[in-house]
Parts: sequence; C-alpha cells; structure tokens
Amino acid sequence: MVGNRPAIRQTGARMTDNAVVVDEVWKSFRLYHEKNQYLKATVLKGRRAAYEEFWALKGVAFEVPFGQTFGVIGHNGSGKSTLLKCLAGILRPEQGSITHEGRLSALLELGAGFHQELTGRENVYLNGAILGLTKRDIAKRFDDIVGFAGLEDFIDTPVKNYSSGMFVRLGFAVAAHVEPDVLLIDEVLSVGDEAFQRQCAEKIEQFRRDGRTIVFVSHGLNQVEQLCERVAWIDHGKLVGLGPANEVITQYRGESHEGTALDGELGARWGSHEAEITSAGFVDESGAPLQVVTTLEPATLRLEYTSTKPLQDVVVGFRIDTVHGQLVWGTSTRLARKTIGYVNGPGRVDLCVDALPLLGGQYDLSVSITDQSETHEYDHWERRVRFDVRQFGTNDAGLFHMPVTWRLDSAVPKD
Repeated sequence: MVGNRPAIRQTGARMTDNAVVVDEVWKSFRLYHEKNQYLKATVLKGRRAAYEEFWALKGVAFEVPFGQTFGVIGHNGSGKSTLLKCLAGILRPEQGSITHEGRLSALLELGAGFHQELTGRENVYLNGAILGLTKRDIAKRFDDIVGFAGLEDFIDTPVKNYSSGMFVRLGFAVAAHVEPDVLLIDEVLSVGDEAFQRQCAEKIEQFRRDGRTIVFVSHGLNQVEQLCERVAWIDHGKLVGLGPANEVITQYRGESHEGTALDGELGARWGSHEAEITSAGFVDESGAPLQVVTTLEPATLRLEYTSTKPLQDVVVGFRIDTVHGQLVWGTSTRLARKTIGYVNGPGRVDLCVDALPLLGGQYDLSVSITDQSETHEYDHWERRVRFDVRQFGTNDAGLFHMPVTWRLDSAVPKD
C-alpha cells in the first residue's frame, strides 16, 4: 500500500469524545522463503532473499470513547496483537493513522523492557522511564510498585535470578502504576498463579471505576463479554464485526468456525474432534434428560464425552444465555481450578447446583471441550439445548434470584 505517511499521535488535551481513533490502518510484514546465511552467498547471488508481502492489518478502523472498555477478538494469527503493538507505538503502520489522548500504558509482554543484568529496583526506574514517567514520578510510586509485586525482599536482586512469576508480577506492577489514561491489555489476565490473576483483575476493575479507557485483547470470550461494552472482531487482518459485546461475540461464536447445525441442535457445532461431546444438558437423579428445571431447586448439569486419542488436561466449559443472546453465566473447569487430567476414552463432568438461582424463562445452553489454553476446541456445541425454568418460591423479577434479608423498622415518632 502507498499513501500518506502514517501517524501514531498523542494529543495533550481532549479534542474529541474519543480516547483512541484507529483510521484505516494497514500493516505488513515480509515473509522470506529463503535465507542468505553468509555474506559470500549474498554477493554471489547478487540479490536479497526472496520474500512475499503479508498484510497483517487491512484497513482497520474504529473509535474508542473515553472511559470505555473495548474488546478485540479473533482467532490466532488474525492480527489482534499486531493491532495492539501499533496502538502502543511498537510497530508503525504502512498506511493510516492512530491517535490517542493522554498517557498510554501497554500490558503486552510483561517485563519485556527489563534488563536481565540489572536489579529489580533499577529495572523499575528503567521501565517506568520507557512508559513515560519522570524519575520523581517513579520515586513517588516506588513503594506501591514493590508492595503490589510482593518483592520487597528481592528488589535489589538482579532480575535474571527471578522466577517467572516474580518477573511477571514486577512487570505488571510497573505498568499498572503508570496511572494511564489509556490501558492496552493483551491476554495478561491469563498468566501467573491464582493470586496474581485475582490481583490483576482487581486492578483492572479499579481502572474501570476510575473511568480510564481500556483496550482488551483476549481469547477468553466470557471474560471479554463481562468486561467490555463494545467489541471489534478481526479476521485475517480485516475488521469483520464491530458493535455491542454480546452481539459481536454471538456472531463470532457462530460464524468464525466452520460449523454445521445438526438435527436437534439450535446452533452450530465445530471442532477438531480429538475429543467429542456425546451428550449435554440438565439431568434428573436417574440421569434422564430434563427440559424443565425449577427455580431454587437442586439441579445437575451433565456433560459426557469421549476422546479419540490420549489427551492431557482437557477443559470442559458451560455457558447459559438468554434466547436473545445475552450472557447469563459461564464457567469452565479451568476457571474453577479443576483439573480433569489424563483422558483416553469416555468421561463425564457433573456440575451440581444446590439451589438453581435462575428465574422463570427460556435459556440456551452451550458446551465445549478444549485444550488447556481454551483456544483449541476439540468439540463445541453452540446453543446445544434450550431449556425452561419454572419459577416457584420467589416473586423476584429479572434473571437471578438474590438471597436477601429484609429489615423493616416502624416509623420513629417525633419528640
């Protein structure tokens, strides 16, 4: 592509209602098919190694208003991370422009700016400077950064001696304490141990409450749907979907895979079929399928599967939506910190609910079985079962019953 010189620009004051503007961005890379390994070979050939142009982004355009949490979804290799690196200024597009207002911080590859031979203390100052803080700014935040990372006893140790968990915690702590106006996040909430992930999530939620703008890339669609108001779907470098999170994610789930609807199924089914779901839905005490369940009564969701080859640490997921596509609830064995372990043949997962909180109405159940990362789907049944909930024992309105205690005090007479 040729055209006007691309721009990645930060403005000092609010000129529009948008914190981020991506305007027709194109980005390419060279894919080499041969390599001249020696200078002699280069001279004798008299030319460079042959390559072809690969366009990772093709005219992507969208706007993110101030204070909005904006999601970017798509399959592996679709261009999501390339887009975020362009937003962060790490890569420059061949054509188009990117504008953001205020200070920007990127949680892309945590600790990527650290120097292995320097101590944690020295790297905090170095990384903070890279992210736009002055030495005085860093000094003010230093204790908070170290405390957040939990590295008080190791801050003067060279980071080459850190464990991977310590390294990641320090990287997040520095980036999170820049107090950015715009925060870019690429899959960072899926790394580290449980305590670190919870700490990350709490910090991100604080950013949202503070009204900061967040651009969030993740393969975890449930997490994107919970966090984001709007979503962009990128496929092979092109923007193919843009709008409210639940609408775009529903479209992505149904159309981003080569799935087919089978008899008895509401939605499509897709997957690589190393493992296959043989049945899914609510069952009674004898294991017979149930199409109707009751509010506040015990219920069991059962998924049965079989593997066509030995697999390690498969992940089973459940998701319930309204018939209009609104996410109601979702979970997986990975999110619940449950490990299935080694499977080779048939298996079963029961999800037991002591008192079903769903209120009366119709709902759709989607189920999946994936690898440990939840990015490679062995089998996915979208909207596999539609079931009814009868409402007894409560007159609440909405989707969920919420246990409450009423305290009614009579009026206190005036003196």
